[in-house]
Amino acid sequence: MATAVSKIALSSSRDIPFNKLVLSQFNVRRVKSGLSIDELARDIERRGLLQSLNVRPVLDDTGTETGTYEVPAGGRRFRALELLVKQKKLNKTAPVPCVVREVGSPILAEDDSLAENVQRVALHPLDQFRAFRDMLEKGMSEEEIAAAFFVPVTVVRQRLRLMSVSEKLLDVYEQDGMRLEQLMAFSISDDHARQEQVWEIAAQSYNREPYAIRRMLTEKTVRASDARARFVGLDAYVAAGGHVMRDLFEADDGGWLQDPAILDRLVMEKLQSAADQVRAEGWKWVETALSFPWGHTRHLIEIDGTPALLSEEETARLTALHAEQETIEADYAEAEELPDEIDHRLGEIEQAIEALETRPAIFDPGDIVRGGAFVSLDSDGTLLIERGFAHPEDREDENLSDAHDPAAALEDGAAPEDHADDATAGATGQHIAPDDVEDEDDLRRPIPDRLLSELTAWRTLALRDAFASNPDVALTEFLHTLCLSLFRDDRSGACLEAGVRVVGFPIQTPDLGSSLAAHALRARHEGWKQDLPQDEGELWAWLDRLDETSRSALLAHCLSFGVNALFEKVNPHGSVSPRAIERRLARSNRLASALHLDPVEAGWQPTVENYLGRVTKPHILDAVREARGEQAAGLIAHLKKADMAREAERLLEGSGWLPEALRAGLPDDDAASGEEQNHTAEDVELPAFLNAEIAAE
Repeated sequence: MATAVSKIALSSSRDIPFNKLVLSQFNVRRVKSGLSIDELARDIERRGLLQSLNVRPVLDDTGTETGTYEVPAGGRRFRALELLVKQKKLNKTAPVPCVVREVGSPILAEDDSLAENVQRVALHPLDQFRAFRDMLEKGMSEEEIAAAFFVPVTVVRQRLRLMSVSEKLLDVYEQDGMRLEQLMAFSISDDHARQEQVWEIAAQSYNREPYAIRRMLTEKTVRASDARARFVGLDAYVAAGGHVMRDLFEADDGGWLQDPAILDRLVMEKLQSAADQVRAEGWKWVETALSFPWGHTRHLIEIDGTPALLSEEETARLTALHAEQETIEADYAEAEELPDEIDHRLGEIEQAIEALETRPAIFDPGDIVRGGAFVSLDSDGTLLIERGFAHPEDREDENLSDAHDPAAALEDGAAPEDHADDATAGATGQHIAPDDVEDEDDLRRPIPDRLLSELTAWRTLALRDAFASNPDVALTEFLHTLCLSLFRDDRSGACLEAGVRVVGFPIQTPDLGSSLAAHALRARHEGWKQDLPQDEGELWAWLDRLDETSRSALLAHCLSFGVNALFEKVNPHGSVSPRAIERRLARSNRLASALHLDPVEAGWQPTVENYLGRVTKPHILDAVREARGEQAAGLIAHLKKADMAREAERLLEGSGWLPEALRAGLPDDDAASGEEQNHTAEDVELPAFLNAEIAAE
């Protein structure tokens, strides 16, 4: 015969006036921080009490009930009701539903209080999301839902954002197949098919971290911080039908643009519109591109323009802006961080000053019809217009026409009859009347060429001696020659056969022109160019008066254009030998060591485009292993090369890892050790991969 199961008896419940309730001293919740009594009181005011209080009769010394009840479980609700009574929103005799524990129960009051809090299970986020969704579908707004539950609107939007996740993935999460952080990562995309595909890939991978999921979902998108997006603007992109992916759970820097084709079309349309405006100025040609390679103007002749003069009003405004900037900087010189409004104002001042000081130069109409301009996108998302460049053949035609143009001769200050006299003067350079008849020895002929050569040879030797004895004048002349060559593109007529051969980069990455080094060089060059006088004679005097620090800085800038640390694949029929390349690289290592060049500080970091996507899988794994350890390399060892390269880029970010070709000359490199520094350039050992290349040739 089966044993009967004993039945339990539940505690009775009844309404008790609030003024008959007191908070029990046996309530285990002692820490009051974070109880949010005010929010609970407002919630009870809105919807009423959802849970009863757990109470026990209070006994007197004889064990008789006093008619008062203590509350060991439900203290937070009691305090909220107490607050409503104090606010006159609840009568002090209002009945409160209570579950009454009988006198003499073996269950301790502390036991009830602890059980109420410990046995509570927090609502699953998916249930919260579904509840929010149901309320939204039944007419409540996001703001109303947030107000009802005393949470920020962003929390409601985050939970509702889970509506964009595939139901298949929601089921996986419900069955504890993925973490909440992983589910939130999927919410940045609305493409359910792609979400499920990414999860299938992640489920078979060792790396299922949220960042990896986000990366796979956004690998074909463009960040909103990209220069193209800033140039076009998100509003224009959305108006053209583009979609933006947002991550409501983490800072996403504006999100991701899902339609790169639309973005690129808008960028080129805006660039073409700007190019049309520049073309309307009368330039012979205007080239347009997203970006031009570094050194794209090297083979062109730069046309000098006249700086646009400021009006009196503009000059006064510029002076006022500089004064305001100096005042603000002085007032907050000791502040660790500027207030937002002050920082914003400084930004406005800097933009206004830049707009006044960097206005386009004014070019001669004759130069405009022979020259051209480049229109492109700068790395900060602004329009970049480079005016005033001419092809050599266009300038040569100009010079040729001037040589036979009487108007050009007049511009040089000579009268027409002067040139007619020159035509009859012959080699003497003197005007000879046809009727004059003189002996040969009486004619003022030019001195013989040989004699002139002998005299100038002597003078040259004397100049060399004096030149070598006066370093200041020598430096001035050297700078004068370099400046004419680099800033004026004038290489003819120099009396000092010295200069810098500007080294170009026939092989370069597309982003070389937007690198930190390129920006610094470009800014430095433009700064010096604006300071240099236009007239050649004034230039020499200006250089002679320049202080030594500035002279040294200008010399270093000019000479920098000739630095050549390039590796070249040897052409058997070329003019550069393997030995010459070896010596060049060795000397560049020595120079890098002397300059303390750190490629990481200079802005280089490994990416798919500049290294990882261009080498084999073993090279990728070696890089990750060196930077992050064997375990990190093992995480990506099973991936295909494209995925491995993308994942390695993330792993190597901020690690400071450098490929062997960029380590030469660093302080911890063998070639830069104290013993090696005393060797000649020819003795410095090249990196192994360079030796292998040269040996193969």
